[in-house]
This record gives sequence, C-alpha cells and structure tokens, in this order.
Amino acid sequence: MPWNKVSVMEQRQEFVRLALQEGANRRQLCRRFGISPDVGYKLIKRWKTGDHELADQSRRPKRTPRRSAASVEAQVLAVRDKHSAWGARKIVHCLKRDGVASPAQSTVHQILCRNGRVEPSKNAPPNPGHRFEKEAPNLLWQMDFKGHRALADGSRCHPLTIVDDYSRYAVCLQACINEQRAIVQEHLTATFQRYGLPEAFYTDNGSPWGDTSGVHWTGLKVWLLKLGIRVIHARPCHPQARGKNERFHRTMDAEVFAMHRFRTLSEVQRAFDDWRMIYNHERPHQGLDMCVPADRFRPSSRTMPEQLPEIEYDSSEMVRRASSTRAYISFKGQLWKVPQAFARELLAVRPLDRDGHYGIFFASWHVASIDLTDGKSVSDVSEQMSAMSPG
Repeated sequence: MPWNKVSVMEQRQEFVRLALQEGANRRQLCRRFGISPDVGYKLIKRWKTGDHELADQSRRPKRTPRRSAASVEAQVLAVRDKHSAWGARKIVHCLKRDGVASPAQSTVHQILCRNGRVEPSKNAPPNPGHRFEKEAPNLLWQMDFKGHRALADGSRCHPLTIVDDYSRYAVCLQACINEQRAIVQEHLTATFQRYGLPEAFYTDNGSPWGDTSGVHWTGLKVWLLKLGIRVIHARPCHPQARGKNERFHRTMDAEVFAMHRFRTLSEVQRAFDDWRMIYNHERPHQGLDMCVPADRFRPSSRTMPEQLPEIEYDSSEMVRRASSTRAYISFKGQLWKVPQAFARELLAVRPLDRDGHYGIFFASWHVASIDLTDGKSVSDVSEQMSAMSPG
C-alpha cells in the first residue's frame, strides 16, 4: 500500500474522515490517496468498529493448529539431546516404544530444524525474512558490530551492540578498538556477569563469531557453547533477518553519532553509556507499543560461572582430545581432521547410521565426520546455519 512513509496513520485517518462525509466519492478518494478500494473499505470498517488509530495490524495467524504442542516438541528435543546422533526416524521409534503419541517423521524433522538441532535441507525454498519475536527475555540476544567510525584523533571506533530480541533492551554497547575475539570475549564476560547468560545469540556470518570459509566454528563460539549458549547465524546477505539490531544501529546513528564529533574512544564510550540508559529506560519504543525496553526486560537466571566448565561425556563414550598444535584426533590408527577451533578440546566419536561412518561431536554438536570405508580424512562439517529467522 503506497502510503507516504511520514505520518501514515494521520493519512489513513484523514482518508476515513473524508470518506465518511455525506456524498463522498470513496473510489475517487482511494485513487487520490494511492490505495485500492479494498484497502479503503477495510480502513472504513475498522474505524466504524472503534479503531481510530488505524495502525498497522499484525499479519501473524492468531493460531497455528497444525503446529505440534509444546509438550510434544519438548519430548522430541529431550530424546535428541540425549542421543545427539539420532535423526527423526529413530526419535519417532523411541517415542512410540515408550508409549508416547509421536508425530509423523516429517514433523519430527521440522521440530529438529526449527530448534537448531539439525540443518534444514539445502533444497528447501528460501525464507522471505518474516518478522519474529521471542516469547521472553534472554531466549535470544542479537549481536553485531556497527562497522567502524573514524575519530578525530586518527583512531577508529568499532561499536559492539547486543540487543535482547524480546525486549529490545541493549545489554551491551561498547566502543571497541577492534573486532577481534579477545576484546569481544572480554565485553561478553562483563555483560554476562551483570545480566546473566542468554539461551542463544543471533549473529551474522562475520568475524569473530563466524568466518569466511563457511565452516563457522570459531574459538569464540566454542567458548559460548561451553557456557551453554547456542550461536545461530543469519542467512548470508540478508541483514533484514537481524532487523532489531539493524534498527538499533539506525537509532544510534541518529541519536549519538549524528549529534557529535568524537575525538577519542573514551568520549564515545561516555556518550554510549549515557544514551544506553536513555534508550533502555526513557525512550518509548514504537515496536513495544510505546513502552520502554526496561518494562519487558529481566536479567537471566543463568549466572556466569567463575570457571569455564569442561564438556562432560558418558563413561561409555569414545572420547579423544584434539591436538594442541594440529586440529586432528586419532581414531582407528588414523588421524582425522576437525575444525581448528576445537584444538585442545575433548571430542566424542559416535557411530552414525551407516556402517563404517562415525561422527565427531563436541557435546551434542556434530563438528566433523569419519568414513572408514575409503580410509581418507573427511573434511570438517559445516556448522548448521539458520536458513530462516529463529522463531
């Protein structure tokens, strides 16, 4: 609907008021306001039922009758988390064996894909980038760098931003000297100590949470996995999928950088600290029905541990520690390649569905494969990339 982007609701209200006047030519008004008659009559109907704001309405279905119940999804995921190499067929069989009314195998596979346990088929149609929002704070944080800004002293500022998906609360806004893992991990540690741990991060595919090879396993991600935090990657070249973070960046540009010329990183950080308080506690947010992010945000109950935990495996598992110098493990008298990010880490070797095929796992994450039938080292397994926005 080609409304002028400025004061859309005011234009709709003006259209309806004119259309309700005695003798008004409503179809002509529709043409003059650049809308179709169907849209015009819908707006008139909404006005007559008491909706005088005429704001955009959500297109999300009021109910999804074909989606599995939360309890069913929880049972499917519980089996998968206990047996991380099992696919949908085995999970369906296990549930039926235990007397649980299992959904169809295809439905179980969709549940696993939707919850990031397996990679969706590469032949699946692309997702158009629908709007999503988590149901509570700390289920998903969006993290990104806002490019870089040149400062008057000749240095650069790399703003690191982390926004809670549900509340839009900015848990971190740091003026960084670079975009390397060490400085990001330092600021993440401070953020976790103050606000607790999220369930997952949603990021792009760049460094330091991703890389250009498509493997996506990095040292920072391994550190997050040890803390029980998943990392979900947006589709490449689709910044709209990270809309909340992108919108936060635009607001920051307009309300911080457009107003000042900064000389040093410390000046930027002072401005960030002041503005973050205003953004979180004072600034009404249109996406929150004009509430402020602090109205919806609560710190996570998951606290940052004092010491990074080691991944634990069952005593019956075949466990190997990757070399500290070369990213390989030894199995069946041969060396097998794993992603460099897992150097010095404990990994489990688990049999897969086909004879002679094994998976190399970091906890429940499949990071590499072994094929004993040809005797050659198998390449790393690319980490699952979200082909759709996390809903």
